[in-house]
Amino acid sequence: MDIQSITYIFSTYLLPILVASTFSVLVPLLDVWSKKNKQIVFYATLLNFLLVIGSSLNLLINYQNIKEFYLYLGGYTSLFDILFAFAGILTLFATKQYLEKENYNLKEFYSMLNFAFLGMMIINHSANLLLLFLGIELMSISFFVLSGFIRTKMSAIEASLKYFLLGAFATGFLVYGMALIYGATGSIEYTIIARKLTTSQFEPTYLAIGMALIFVGLAFKASVFPFHNWAPDVYTGAPTVVTTFMSTAGKAASFVAFILITKHLFLPNEKFDAMATTSWGMITEQSRFIVALLSAATMLIGNITALVQKNVKRMLAYSSVAHAGYILMGIVSNNIEGWAGITYYSAAYIFMQIGAFIVVSLIEKQDDNRLDIEDYNGLSKSNPFLAAAMAIFMFSLVGLPPFGGFIGKYYLFLAAIEAGYLWLTIIAVVATLISVYFYIGLIINMYFREQVNPLEKIKIGQANASLIIAIVGILILGILPDLLLPTAKFVFVNF
Repeated sequence: MDIQSITYIFSTYLLPILVASTFSVLVPLLDVWSKKNKQIVFYATLLNFLLVIGSSLNLLINYQNIKEFYLYLGGYTSLFDILFAFAGILTLFATKQYLEKENYNLKEFYSMLNFAFLGMMIINHSANLLLLFLGIELMSISFFVLSGFIRTKMSAIEASLKYFLLGAFATGFLVYGMALIYGATGSIEYTIIARKLTTSQFEPTYLAIGMALIFVGLAFKASVFPFHNWAPDVYTGAPTVVTTFMSTAGKAASFVAFILITKHLFLPNEKFDAMATTSWGMITEQSRFIVALLSAATMLIGNITALVQKNVKRMLAYSSVAHAGYILMGIVSNNIEGWAGITYYSAAYIFMQIGAFIVVSLIEKQDDNRLDIEDYNGLSKSNPFLAAAMAIFMFSLVGLPPFGGFIGKYYLFLAAIEAGYLWLTIIAVVATLISVYFYIGLIINMYFREQVNPLEKIKIGQANASLIIAIVGILILGILPDLLLPTAKFVFVNF
């Protein structure tokens, strides 16, 4: 490759990663250089997200997916980069006010937010197992720190320690699984591994064990049953704005990793009939069935456990576990419709889950006060905008039209049916009906119950921008699905 081609790739395809990498290094330096200006790291982080969105949109519109420097560039990667950046912006607008309320407005928070974002992008762009691991660990370590960022809160320290210890344990599964896959196939590159699997140039026992171990590691990151127990405790104990970013963009990045692994290790649907009797075909069939069982269990366990929660953050945390089960249906499908459904649902989920947690962060007081569901009684009288926003987010999380959650679930359910998993879709519908109780129950509390502890008029501040963007995003995705879905399908055609 000549210098001109390399320059062209760096100035176009690699631009989003270069921007995120530069700002990840620059923001801590700005923190040191600008002691008197406390706003500069905030605006530098915002600029990082905006530049990534701009450069990724340019790639999405004008260029197709390519593979260079062990990275996937353009195509689906641009779409997910935009989603991660939007999640970052929504979180950022709510961060300053929340940290000031906690008397812990330190600029190091923004540095870790940038590094977590960069880790997600590396996961998204990785074309081999080594880069995937580096991206997962960069994101995870950033979240370890952010979970315990408010060191004066025992709950935050406990959340950080629990996430670190269990995360380190899950990392061992991930690395060992990658090592076994390398031993079974002789490569860490996705495309080479997939090529060897189609020609039966692999050791099936090591491959099956390696796949299982990688799934354990990724299931932990995505909070999939039975590796979900850390999520409610960590999401509840961590600062709410950290939970906001971790439970949305972090979950989406984990499912990008799932897509990359299963796309190359599972037998494609169009080849399954011809190769179902081969060792790879049998491994694929058994693995997809196991993933389908995990998806069903995750949906049911998450929603049933959320039913009995009295703490809003904990209820939303178990709800997040359930939504991991819904998204996993797209992995079971293992086709363009399933991947597009994951993309669409991730977009809707980012808006509705971040919006819900931002409302929680505004109502919450210091020392984890005002987090009980009863504290939301009569919210519509004291803070009608917050109540209306929360109602929209709850309706979308249930999956009611005309909100984005409905369309997202519809395409995931449709993809699962087309892949031959009707029984999984029926379970998903049952799980959704269970979720109506606690989502709509919160709305009933806000509008039809008398206040136990009257709330004052809450100052929304910069978080108002996040709430408005989230509401508009949910409505656009629900009313105009063709704005995103055709693009979501197109970017995976040549993947």
